[in-house]
Amino acid sequence: MDYLPIIIVLVAVVALIFFTVSIYNRLVTLRNRFKNAFSQIDVQLKRRYDLIPNLVETAKAYLSHERETLEAVIQARNTASQANEKAAAHPEDASAIKGLMGAETALTGALGKLFALSEAYPDLKANQNMAQLSEELSSTENKIAFARQAFNDSVMRYNTEREKFPNNMIAGPFNFQAAQLFEIESSEQREAPKVSFGN
Repeated sequence: MDYLPIIIVLVAVVALIFFTVSIYNRLVTLRNRFKNAFSQIDVQLKRRYDLIPNLVETAKAYLSHERETLEAVIQARNTASQANEKAAAHPEDASAIKGLMGAETALTGALGKLFALSEAYPDLKANQNMAQLSEELSSTENKIAFARQAFNDSVMRYNTEREKFPNNMIAGPFNFQAAQLFEIESSEQREAPKVSFGN
């Protein structure tokens, strides 16, 4: 009996399994990298969310009659914090990332209004605590931008790899969904909120 055809078939099957496992493992590695990259965004966003209540409390003494603006900032901060928790739990979920992008856009807009309003109050601008909090917030905004770029780079590598042939033949059946970039949605969010509480 000639075993050569059986050996050829077995070798082909083993090679196919090895090839499939190799692609699968590569996609898992890239997915884990962008999840880890999101964790860096998460750390900086949480720091930002922790700074905002202190900023509002400091401003409250000077802007007591601007209650609506202060409440809008806190509401936007709480909404963004909840959206971040959802995105941090599932950074591979495109809808969670989109929700966070929308919430961050709203928060940035609310902070921009607060800073624009506070420009009209010299005593608030001169407040040492406000200046320090504003500086920390600005520094955190820069760190968020760097973390977002690293995340987007990781997502781009993952998405490119999952779309290549024959990787796309493995990605679909094994549920490797396209990841969402953390993009800037509006021109207001392209820059950190303007902070100028120096002399």
